[in-house]
Amino acid sequence: MISKVKNAMSTLVGGMIPHGHHQHGPGVNAQNCGPDGLPPRFAYSRPEFLDLTPELLQYSTEHASRPVLTLKRDSRLPWRTGYAEVINAGKSMLNEDQASGELLFVKKPSGKQRNSTLLEDPGDGTGLPLHFWGVFDGHAGSGAAIMASKLLHRLIRDRLCDIAHLLETPDAAPPICLTKSGSPYQLELKKGAVEEDADGPGDPTARFHMEKVVSLESLVMGTIENAFKQMDELIEKEKASFSISGGCCALTALHLLGKLYVANAGDSRAIIIRNDEVIPMSNEFTPETERRRLQYLGFLRPELLGNEFTYMEFPRRIQHKELGKKMLFRDHTMAGWAYKTIVEEDLKFPLIYGEGKKARVMATIGVTRGLGDHDLKVYNSNIHIKPFLSCCPEVMVYNIEDYKHGPDDVLVMGTDGLWDVTTDREVADAVTGFLAGCEPNDPMRYTLAAQDLLMRSRGVLKERGWRLPNERLGSGDDITVFVIPLAGPQAET
Repeated sequence: MISKVKNAMSTLVGGMIPHGHHQHGPGVNAQNCGPDGLPPRFAYSRPEFLDLTPELLQYSTEHASRPVLTLKRDSRLPWRTGYAEVINAGKSMLNEDQASGELLFVKKPSGKQRNSTLLEDPGDGTGLPLHFWGVFDGHAGSGAAIMASKLLHRLIRDRLCDIAHLLETPDAAPPICLTKSGSPYQLELKKGAVEEDADGPGDPTARFHMEKVVSLESLVMGTIENAFKQMDELIEKEKASFSISGGCCALTALHLLGKLYVANAGDSRAIIIRNDEVIPMSNEFTPETERRRLQYLGFLRPELLGNEFTYMEFPRRIQHKELGKKMLFRDHTMAGWAYKTIVEEDLKFPLIYGEGKKARVMATIGVTRGLGDHDLKVYNSNIHIKPFLSCCPEVMVYNIEDYKHGPDDVLVMGTDGLWDVTTDREVADAVTGFLAGCEPNDPMRYTLAAQDLLMRSRGVLKERGWRLPNERLGSGDDITVFVIPLAGPQAET
């Protein structure tokens, strides 16, 4: 097992592509077929809103110069949203990040549309406006990230269209039950049943008919969560016909009825900067933050560990000569540490190993939520890792209408390439300082702020690699950044 892990780690950490290596290969249009001989679900591209020519698309893959791509002045992104991206320093041939920004409309499905899904928005401007932004950080290939960037917003819209008639009356609580046509269904109480009083029902029939009040906000959150699960299922289903490589972390933000819903599955991050205050809008899901969930699954389903791993965590690898001695450990029931007597079972490789950015599940993957990865296995084994990975996002809500936002109040969304070298506070100071020097009505101010933020994290190429002003290593990862003005809705009214 140790040799397997060493090989896996060398593949993950040491598989660097020399600068310019891609120039000797077939280029960005090389994805004609996957290793399984299947055609790709979507050809490699950059976000549509960048409007890149083929020449610029090729130029965007230059690892040596790492050019920064930004929006054009007449970009179609809503709210004057700012955007910038840059490719990695050579860890993968192509930029595995993807992004999408869309204005869609939520309305009751017509007869023809009732059984249709994933359609492009008709563009007639009717219905409830739904603004969507998403960043998708791919790994082990860009296929899943590209597919999610093309389809996840449509899945969310389609599921919201199913409840459009409820969204039209936002002050009313959603009905508990719906008929097949979508209209409210009210179960009639058994004749003679009594209503429950303030102390609780005394009659068993009345107790059965107690109803929990569910808010419309919770209904929208659940709709987003289910759309993520449907996206993951769609990737798995279409892998039978198409080559869809790897998996991806997914971070999305949507604006509906005056509220921002930020959904995160992975280690990308979103923060709100308001009056120089930092408001976190996501948590990161890694082997360390989800240790107890992962260990509990290993405890409940030991067959998933393949007789190679132990769900226990120890401060370091145990040596055979330490059998019978006591060592610090923790399992799924523990936040702290205790001592246990070492037995033969404890000699297996830990389910979670490493610290910080080097922590891995089964010595393979450093994120625990996302989309795709259905074929991911432990190196040189038949142990599937997907059962330990969740596609379910955490959704946070921010009510935009509760505040009067100024032109410098923004939502920043970025893949981990940004946050690996820049703290929330540093991002807030950089964005606030940059916007203070821009004209409030400059349509490019948020894109220029995104570009400045990205270049701070990428650094400058020197003899010893990409370096920040303090000579620390800059980010060698793909970096994708949105800067979204929270005053956007006010500007549109």
